Amino acid sequence: MDRNSITWTGAMPAITTPFTKGNEVDHDAMAANIKRLRQAGASGVVAAGCTGEFWALLPEERREVYHTARKAVGKDGTTIVGAAGITPRDVIAAMQDAAEAGADAALVMPPFFAHLSRAEIIAHFKAVSDAAPLPIMLYNIPGNAGNALVPEIVDELADLENVVAIKESSGDWLNFHRTLAVAGDRIGIYCGPSSTIGVPAMLAKCDGLVDCFPNVWTALLDVWPMLQRGEIDKAWALQSRAQELTKLFVTEGRTLYPATKAAMDYLGLPGGGLPRAPLQPLTGEALSGLHRGLDRLLAKTDTAA
Repeated sequence: MDRNSITWTGAMPAITTPFTKGNEVDHDAMAANIKRLRQAGASGVVAAGCTGEFWALLPEERREVYHTARKAVGKDGTTIVGAAGITPRDVIAAMQDAAEAGADAALVMPPFFAHLSRAEIIAHFKAVSDAAPLPIMLYNIPGNAGNALVPEIVDELADLENVVAIKESSGDWLNFHRTLAVAGDRIGIYCGPSSTIGVPAMLAKCDGLVDCFPNVWTALLDVWPMLQRGEIDKAWALQSRAQELTKLFVTEGRTLYPATKAAMDYLGLPGGGLPRAPLQPLTGEALSGLHRGLDRLLAKTDTAA
């Protein structure tokens, strides 16, 4: 398998996993959010990734999320699901659940917490690839995972049999571009933080965009078709506002995932709800400031379901 084995393209939002007040996964809200995003132009979704709070889900909950996402996306859309785990055994078990649910691929980050050598990271992915029942999309998000998939490591991982793509979410443009340069001829390169570097990533010929912000602002999905039509100025204008949203969500006591859910609730969009511990819902000035920022940055037409 390689990049020629897949046809995933366009904007694929990283969806939230909503929880009820009883701390259970709200499958109805998740499905409603996915259908709304698909109608707004999403080519598919990434479920149970970081925005989906995978670390707080029990294995059986992840299995159910996989099924919900696949059904809501529909047969003509792409469904990629997070299968992160610390050991190859954990990852492969999640991938088997994902395959049973009909997912198109599994999103796999390096093992987290333990600080690994280059050889250990490569050994982990080789063990996963050797037993993988699905294509693998690598996931580089060192700010959260700890272990980085630097371009030199991706260069080796791109030759593994079942690795077909990478979600490059380092947020570092030079790292993204070097990854594209060394591995883009063999695996698909998808821009993770498209809210900050989506337009330059597209101009550099990335294969798709994966971002959490379409959960809040579906207009960000328009960047992909705009650039396909050559409407560069319009795309840059959306990119600029998305960068302001990014800053709003991660400053003044706010962090990305609780802020995303709080914004969805404020705008009346399905799929928000409470975060799961150890994350905490926004309160006080952090919440009020988020509301003021959303009122300033978003027009009502941008948030229509």
